Amino acid sequence: MSKDVYVLGIETSCDETAASIVKNGREIVSNVVASQIQSQQRFGGVVPEIASRHHVEQITLVIEEALKVAKMMPADLDAVAVTEGPGLVGALLIGINAAKAFAFANGLPIIGVHHIAGHIYANQLMQPMEFPLLALIVSGGHTELVVMEKHGSFKLIGETRDDAAGEAYDKVARVLGLPYPGGPQIDKLALESEEAIEFPRAWLEADSYDFSFSGLKSAVINYKHNIEQKGGSVIPSHVAAGFQQSVVDVLTAKTVRAAKEYGVKQVIAAGGVAANKGLRTSLEAIFKDAGIPFYVPPISLCTDNAAMIAAAGTAMFIEGKRGAMDMNGKPGMQLTSWSE
Repeated sequence: MSKDVYVLGIETSCDETAASIVKNGREIVSNVVASQIQSQQRFGGVVPEIASRHHVEQITLVIEEALKVAKMMPADLDAVAVTEGPGLVGALLIGINAAKAFAFANGLPIIGVHHIAGHIYANQLMQPMEFPLLALIVSGGHTELVVMEKHGSFKLIGETRDDAAGEAYDKVARVLGLPYPGGPQIDKLALESEEAIEFPRAWLEADSYDFSFSGLKSAVINYKHNIEQKGGSVIPSHVAAGFQQSVVDVLTAKTVRAAKEYGVKQVIAAGGVAANKGLRTSLEAIFKDAGIPFYVPPISLCTDNAAMIAAAGTAMFIEGKRGAMDMNGKPGMQLTSWSE
């Protein structure tokens, strides 16, 4: 790279309004996130219309703050990267329209980034990617195994057939009466518990890398109902520990099997559920034993942020990828290779 490349990233796919400036796709210059957790907590989940209103209120402020923290002007930037999808369509449109307005006003190219590609490239902010690599993506809407042969090459080898891991965590948390967001609550209870209820593992077919957590969620609900119908009381920490062990066992076993089969040089975890301490500990231990380098970003880069979008956008920018001013939000956007 002959000159430094500075990219402004914008992320509004769900309930975080975020803007970040990243240098050369590796160095975070600024990273600003306005979270809506407190606003959405009373509803027990994200209400799309409310999320969109918050984005409208915050988007200009977070972009200005990202520039201020970086001590940069728009003229210092090379491009604007924005989450194009997947996500809540109303939320996506606010980020996209802000990005298009900023890019047009300042004569900058715009790049549309897939949200999951952003989560994968959050790892690039910590250490260089070595190919081929395997990425385990675990978030509220996604549980996937992706093999990458080079930058921008995404081969999906496994995905969820029903509930994603994060979705299952949130649903089980609601059943147990835990506050939103439920994932961190279950993780905390599970790590504190000395006992765990035994729940089933959904391995599916012997050679499958797909996932299924709907049956596990149903098993937790049935267990709770059965105990209460007999006049007993459910101990949330015991349920949380058993539920988490089931999820972590399946994720860990399938990831290490895929890493060995595909002969990857590196394994990375990405997405909001990659912040789960139980999962991180399990993956770190099994890959240490397997002798395969494993990396996971710090928790602040696992949850939605704009630095990851800027990092992925930089890789796309360097490869000559550009978006258009008629870009629209794609709530069901598929992760496709952009390096072909």
